[in-house]
Amino acid sequence: MYGHILRNRRAVCGAYLAVILGLLGGLTGCATTPKEPPLTVEQRQLNLESFDYVWTKINDTHWDPELGGVDWAKARDELRPKVEQAAVMSESRAAMNELIGRLGKSHFAIFPAELYDDLQSPAGEGARDGGTGIDVRVLEGQALVTAVEEGSPAAAAGVHPGWEVLRVDDEDVTAIVRNLIDELEETPSKRYRVTGAVASRLSGPVGEPVAVTFRDGNDDMVTLDIVRAENKGRRIQFGHLPATYVWIDTRMLEGNIGYIAFNMFFDPTRVMGTFNKAMTSFLDADGVVIDIRGNPGGIGAMAMGMSGWLVAERDQRLGTMYMRDNELKYVVKPRPKTYDGPVVLLVDALSGSTSEILAGGLQGLGRVKVVGTTTAGASLPSHIEKLANGDGFQYATANYISEGGGVLEGVGVIPDIEVQPTRAALLEGRDPALETAVAWIRDQG
Repeated sequence: MYGHILRNRRAVCGAYLAVILGLLGGLTGCATTPKEPPLTVEQRQLNLESFDYVWTKINDTHWDPELGGVDWAKARDELRPKVEQAAVMSESRAAMNELIGRLGKSHFAIFPAELYDDLQSPAGEGARDGGTGIDVRVLEGQALVTAVEEGSPAAAAGVHPGWEVLRVDDEDVTAIVRNLIDELEETPSKRYRVTGAVASRLSGPVGEPVAVTFRDGNDDMVTLDIVRAENKGRRIQFGHLPATYVWIDTRMLEGNIGYIAFNMFFDPTRVMGTFNKAMTSFLDADGVVIDIRGNPGGIGAMAMGMSGWLVAERDQRLGTMYMRDNELKYVVKPRPKTYDGPVVLLVDALSGSTSEILAGGLQGLGRVKVVGTTTAGASLPSHIEKLANGDGFQYATANYISEGGGVLEGVGVIPDIEVQPTRAALLEGRDPALETAVAWIRDQG
């Protein structure tokens, strides 16, 4: 996510940006668009300046000088006139998105000025600090509750895993999910984006109620008013992006199996400190499960430090980030004492960026068993800038190849054992992926 050892405080990886765009309403998919005012002469000029900047920036900074074989000059000549002739802002923006779409890569995007302002404005920070305590995933076309945080507003309201989210306030979630599934290109990040569109609607200001309609375990419609509370974890601010909450949980499972789960690769002092303490206590465990399901990524150096608990050999690496003029190797940093028992990494469609670097790298080294579903396929570092017309511009500057030779971008980490949660299992209070992980570890004994 954030740039994997950052050099630019605006650097961000696409998986996390997708979360932010979703939280700020960027993944609505079905909202009614009001009639747009016509562009002024000045706005047309600013749009042209913005188009030229986007074209030049990509031309100069893309990791591949050949841009994957795209005729970049031809693309400019074809699409610049569309910007020049656009009658309204959405037409101009569409032409710029068409330009970057020719690259066929994620982490390249143009997003509206108002969204960029939300990302930068201190007044917008904390606007989405509140949550319900519901963890949701879109599975087989249904927005299902996959977990309910203990002590959360949702838990107090009686929400259970396996319930389907049908409506949030006045919005028909089933229609939103259906439309996005029909409209979005079939890529590993599709479930990530669709799930983000649902999750964003559950978040909002602390203390603000939200009416959520569910299909419960008896297939009855239940509408609950849930008052949002402060999100779980420690509130942190990274660069110019909105504040987020970071948590890490560790415990010993039955059967002498260590368990670590955390939601982002941020807050390194606290998260790494807790991770290190847990791994120290797990050195004699019969197995370890590292749960990064739903983790969109973060600071890349943390993956190198964490992998050092699991790989004793020196001169090993998780993979390499390739830029135009140099490369960055994700070198594993072995600890004085490492854990040599069986390790399972749990992943899903919301595991992105640094999560994919950790999982894909350790999988390539043959050190872990990856269990769950294919990850988001969004591993590239990118930057966000404000264009002359006020819109935001995201662009990637590197490509990443895991140590096993796999390209993660647009592909994701494919699990060694695929386990998809089901509504029936969730209603029974089961976690099939974790159950599979524990069973595999026991088989190794």
